[in-house]
Amino acid sequence: MRQLANLLLTLLATVGLAAAALAQDAAKYPEQMVRLVVPFSAGSMTDLLARVVAEKLQQRWNKEVVVENRPGLAGTASVAKATPDGYTLMLSSNGHTVIGHLNKNLAFDPVRDFVGVTQVAVTPLILVVPPDSGPKNVKELVELARAKPGDLNYSSAGLGSTTGIAGALFRQTTKTDIVHLPFKGLPETHTAIIRGDVAMGFSFFAAAGDLIQGGRMRALAVTGPDRLSVLPDVPTFKEAGLSEFEYDSWFGVLAPAGTPKAIIDKASRDIAEVVRMPDVKGRFEPQGAVLVSTSPDRFDQILKDDVQRYATLFKSTN
Repeated sequence: MRQLANLLLTLLATVGLAAAALAQDAAKYPEQMVRLVVPFSAGSMTDLLARVVAEKLQQRWNKEVVVENRPGLAGTASVAKATPDGYTLMLSSNGHTVIGHLNKNLAFDPVRDFVGVTQVAVTPLILVVPPDSGPKNVKELVELARAKPGDLNYSSAGLGSTTGIAGALFRQTTKTDIVHLPFKGLPETHTAIIRGDVAMGFSFFAAAGDLIQGGRMRALAVTGPDRLSVLPDVPTFKEAGLSEFEYDSWFGVLAPAGTPKAIIDKASRDIAEVVRMPDVKGRFEPQGAVLVSTSPDRFDQILKDDVQRYATLFKSTN
């Protein structure tokens, strides 16, 4: 019995020392360069957020934080396979929660192979069309799509992107047969819209505001409950007569599964401090983005809930 007691004491002491070591490592984190992978091209909304977060973290940590654009599944896979030590993070969109429904042969699991760090923003999207598009409002666009099933198409920043999800939801909500044309990123999808290569697409004011205000694209409606102050003449979907179309997009930071919880918690707290900075809020909130932060546990639950929600959507639209 005494031997068993001694063994238990030894195990408890070992666990205590390990916990203390992890806490000490977290206190010193980071001690070297941190990679912040963005699985979308430069100029995307995800990229814009990542660059601001990286800049502020670099100042806060006094260590280099490098944004690495790796568009597509390869970028996400590289993070899933990275050493789980806190030195590889990923800033992605809620498109992360649908890639498993779009590709059954993934080399990773979007939920099991990642751990949430924190959300950083939620933001409305804008339905945009070419400047010389025939439909002048959402109602006319839907009527045209129903009259010509399979003839109209919509662009997105890639399979599983936030804009791709929005297009799929629009197609489902309006009961129209609009063809999805995924591109490498938002700059490419903007070019397709400007040229008239596609009938419509979704974007964000931070990425497309200058193009809309410059007349190179036309905005028909915005998601969210209120009009954007920077686009006061553009109605909400409810005002445009499509109140059943609802979509909340988010962006957040993830890490490879197995990253020590103490490091995840520290990164989460520090990123939360960044998104609360007045100059960060001042840059994005006038464009409709709401800067937020969530606990790692809460973000993990959001990931799981969204995977379940979008399973039904993509079964019915693909």
